Amino acid sequence: MSVTTPAPELHPIEASALHARRERVFLVIAGLFLGTLAMLNILGILRFIKFGEIPTDQWGPLPIAVAVGVLPYPVTFLCTDLISELYGRARANAVVWVGLLLNAWVLFILWIGGILPGFETIDAATGMLATDEAGRVPVFYEVRAFAFGATIASMAAYLMAQFTDVWMFHFWKKLTRGRHLWLRNNGSTLASQLIDTVAVVLITWWLGGFDAMMADKSSPGAFILMLIATGYVFKFIIALLDTIPFYFLVRWLSRYLQIDPNAEQRHLSDPGPGDYR
Repeated sequence: MSVTTPAPELHPIEASALHARRERVFLVIAGLFLGTLAMLNILGILRFIKFGEIPTDQWGPLPIAVAVGVLPYPVTFLCTDLISELYGRARANAVVWVGLLLNAWVLFILWIGGILPGFETIDAATGMLATDEAGRVPVFYEVRAFAFGATIASMAAYLMAQFTDVWMFHFWKKLTRGRHLWLRNNGSTLASQLIDTVAVVLITWWLGGFDAMMADKSSPGAFILMLIATGYVFKFIIALLDTIPFYFLVRWLSRYLQIDPNAEQRHLSDPGPGDYR
C-alpha cells in the first residue's frame, strides 16, 4: 500500500503550486531590477572608471571612461526583457512605474536625512555646514549632492528609456510573430540605452554634475560627447553579450514556469512551442 505525501499547504492567495512558482520567479526578477536601480542611483557619478585616453590636437586628451553607476545598468534591461517575454507588457510597465516610485523614495530619504538635525558643526558666520581642513563637508552630504543630481537625471532618462525598451520589445515580437528572440532582445535594448545614455549625461551636465571634471577642459562639448560615446559603447557591448543568458533563461524559465511566450502571437502564426529562432 503506497502512502501519498500530502502537498504543501498553500496560502489562499496562491491558487496553485504553479501559480506560486511563477509569482516567486517574478518577484526575484523584479527585485533584481529594483535593487540594481537603487544601487546605481546611489553610486551614480561618485567615481569614473578610466579605460584610457584618446589624444587630440584640438581638444587635448579625451578620456575613455564610464561612471561606476553605469556598470550594473544593463542588468535592468535584461530584467525588463525577461518580464516582457514571460509575463507580458502590462507587468513590465508596472515594474517600470514601481522603479520610478523607488527613485522618488531614494530622493525623499536623501532629502529628509540631510535636513534633520545631526552632530555636524555649523559655521556661525554663514549658517552652512563647517568644512574640514581639506575644505570638504561630511561624507553624507557629498554623497547626497552627487546622488541627488544622478537620481534626478536618472528618473527622466529612466522613464524614456525603459518605456521605449518595453514598447520596442513588443513591437519586434509582434512584427516577427514571436520569432527571432535575439532581434527583440537586442533591438529594444540598444535603442533604449542610446536614449538613456544621451539623456542621463546631458541632464547630469545641466545640473552641474560634471563641473569638477570639466574645470580644466578646453572643450566641454567634446568631453560630454566622449562620455556619451563611451557609455553607449560599453552598454552596446554588454547588451550583445547578454543575448546568451537571455536565450538560456527564456528557454529554461519557459519550461520551469510552464509558460509559452509566443501564446499571444498564436492568432498570427504557429511557430510551435520552444521555437526561439
